[in-house]
Amino acid sequence: MPFREHTLSNGLEIVAECHDQAYSTALGFFVRTGARDETPEIAGVSHFLEHMVFKGTPTRSAEDVNRELDEIGSHSNAFTSEEHTVYYATVLPEYQEPAQRLLSDILRPSLRDDDFETEKQVILEEILKYEDQPPFGAHEKCMSAYFAAHPLGHSILGTAASITGLTPAAMRAYFQHRYCPANIALVAAGRVDFEHLVAVARECCGHWPAVPASRPTPRLQPQYPFQVITKESATQQYVVQIASGPSALDSDRYANRILATILGDDSGSRMFWELVDTGKAECASMGAYEFDDAGINMTFLSCAPEEAQQNLEKLREIQEQAVARGVTEQELQLAKSKIASHLVLKSERPGNRLFAVGGEWIQRRDYQTVKESLQGYLAVTLDDLHRVLERHPPTTTATLTIGPLEHLQPPHAAS
Repeated sequence: MPFREHTLSNGLEIVAECHDQAYSTALGFFVRTGARDETPEIAGVSHFLEHMVFKGTPTRSAEDVNRELDEIGSHSNAFTSEEHTVYYATVLPEYQEPAQRLLSDILRPSLRDDDFETEKQVILEEILKYEDQPPFGAHEKCMSAYFAAHPLGHSILGTAASITGLTPAAMRAYFQHRYCPANIALVAAGRVDFEHLVAVARECCGHWPAVPASRPTPRLQPQYPFQVITKESATQQYVVQIASGPSALDSDRYANRILATILGDDSGSRMFWELVDTGKAECASMGAYEFDDAGINMTFLSCAPEEAQQNLEKLREIQEQAVARGVTEQELQLAKSKIASHLVLKSERPGNRLFAVGGEWIQRRDYQTVKESLQGYLAVTLDDLHRVLERHPPTTTATLTIGPLEHLQPPHAAS
């Protein structure tokens, strides 16, 4: 599958993995902006903008946008993370151009005051919803505790205070600064007519003004508190733990992902057999997350309140055993097989390849074939895993627990 790339004169990058035998076309705009690019005063503006983009443009109303997406039978959506905002659509190949024109148009939204005030109420309700339903914002609260003053600790949704205080002028200023061509990549995968993709991009996006964009990467000084938050309405106890991990630019990221699979995959991992299969917890898992200048391993546990203290001790035991004794060759090979199968099966759909290609490009400005990604995992050795355990011990964590319990004790370290 050929990989093609082109850059418009204003800095907009266009990349595509072209597969002439595919039955669909996936395309999207990957914007290098997210919660970490905000100040506390405008926290949540990136996610707010994601909402506003679909509220209409100078040439389309919000109803037009939704109707046209339906008319071309698209599978489309958007999401905001700590570092990126992505707008995407998967369509039949004959709808490549209308999908591209529509996405290009909404990337220059009207940002009308009336829509702003309406959507502000929607987002305030969303913040309240996540505070009021399990796991009650545990993920973002633990991120804030671990990252402390570092911008990766910013809430994606923002706070009720920051959203209430946000003004249309502040949103427009943020949009002008972050939604500039040099900060955006147009990505496509599947059956792509690349020459036509570039031609339409030149017509629809070539006039976007070129504005410099940068992202500060301050030094991370992680914190490792143990916090208990009482939520009387909860029926389960929820635990989130964050330990350090390799960044998006660290070659150890492959080994770390394998380690997370061994320790905390949702089936067949050490946490699964010790906590879920035994009925002690409803969920116990660990995942690796990578950012520009930092990485984390996040563990999530949910269980009956009366099991929480014992499960915390068991988690600590699993973590300590990994550090002290490492992992086995059998575990390594099993994890490689699971990851390889999952990777290949996901890659059969252009919609999935879109996120793989786009994420790789906007984060590392690199392109990897499925085979190259597989080779990254298959090359990992036991020495690599043990080096990661030494560099990023899972025993050193920020821990946050939310539920009906008023008291929980930090788990005891082995003597």
